[in-house]
Order: sequence, then structure tokens, then C-alpha cells
Amino acid sequence: MTDGASTSAPATGGILRVSNVSKAYARGGDALRGISFEMRKGEFAFLVGHSGAGKSTLLRLLSMEERPTSGEVRVSGFSSQSIKRREVPQLRRRLGIVFQDFRLLPDRTAEQNVAFALEVTGAPHSQIGGRVARLLTQVGLASKATAFPHELSGGEQQRVAIARALANDPFLLLADEPTGNLDERATHAIYLLLREINARGTAVLMATHDVAMIERAGQRFLELDKGTLVFDGTDVARLKADMRGRR
Repeated sequence: MTDGASTSAPATGGILRVSNVSKAYARGGDALRGISFEMRKGEFAFLVGHSGAGKSTLLRLLSMEERPTSGEVRVSGFSSQSIKRREVPQLRRRLGIVFQDFRLLPDRTAEQNVAFALEVTGAPHSQIGGRVARLLTQVGLASKATAFPHELSGGEQQRVAIARALANDPFLLLADEPTGNLDERATHAIYLLLREINARGTAVLMATHDVAMIERAGQRFLELDKGTLVFDGTDVARLKADMRGRR
């Protein structure tokens, strides 16, 4: 078996391939069962399902934070079946990850939080300041560079988190319910920001339970239910019926 980074990449244009993936826990039982899908370079897709459907588990597998019990995850040439522990940081540097609870360092300013993501990957110190300034400008927070997290609104904190996720110019952004703690106005603003990032060439997979957002977007969505991928497409009418039926 070859090293994770040396295995063949997904099909032409593909950056992510999930093949018959299942995940089981000793005490929690099956979290995912037989999941298969692909994403292409520059694609935008939603990951949707009720709480407990398996969205966060799947995202952890995509970032190689955990490994599947069976099946294979391939991300930009790295395979879950063969990637070595020392190679996982190499993959993580090519991914951007955004969390629902922001996970900012409370004792660091907005610019310091973004800079930290560059410092830990060994970016030249002389380049960090300019890169941080550009990223905060991109997410609309240039004027809040020296603010601490507690001085920012929820939407602003999430913008800092997104800037941090973009620090190493990822090819894929994984967003785990990034609007889950935000009001409607901030939710819409974060969604538009993610679409803008996507328009610049970064693929985005956004986990959400916001069916109205998916309906307005008209984008592909992957629907999970009890650990199973039950739909992959754009038929929002079906999604709305499914979600109503599972309440």
C-alpha cells in the first residue's frame, strides 16, 4: 500500500471522493452507513439533516480527524486507508475548517487569531502581516483587526473564523453549521460571504439544517438521515417533505 499523498487523485476535476463509508462507535453504534459521493473543484454544496443525522461525523472523516470503520475517503490525493499520521497536518493545511462555535482564541485580537493559523504552518514572518490584512479585508473586518472576540458580534466572530480558515489558501472549505448560532441577518451575510469565497475558486461544503437557505440558494445538497445519505441533488421540495416527515 502506498503513502496517502502518493495515491491517485479522484476522477478528473474531483477533489473529494467518499466511497461506501461507514463509521461505528463502540458505545454509540453506527453513525454513518454506506456513504458515497464526490465533489469537484470549485463546487458549492450543502450537507443537510436533523441533529444527529451524521453531518459532524462526516466532516470529521473528511478532515481525517477520524478514520472510517469501512470504506474510503479521498481528499486531494490523500486516502483515509493509507495516510500516515505525520501526513495529516499536510492535508489540514490544504483544508479550511469553520465551526459553529467559532473557536477563536479569546486572548488574541482578530488579526492575531488569523495570524496564528499562518504561524503554526511556518509561513514567513515577513508575509504574515500583509496576508492577515488582506484576509480581514476580504471578510469585511479590516476596521476590527485589533478587536478581541468578546468585542465582536457573533457574525463578526464567524467572519474572523472564516478569515482564519482561508489563511493557507485552501482548495476546500468545510463549514460545520457556521450560521447555527447567528440571527437571520448574520446568517444571510455569512452565506453570501461563503458564496463569494466559492466564486474565487474554493470548493465549499456547508453543513446546515436551514432548509430555507438551501431553497433560496438552489444549490446541490446532500441529505443525511440517521447516518445514511438519502438524497444528493437539488430537489428542495423533496427535502422539505422529508424534513417535515422526520420531525
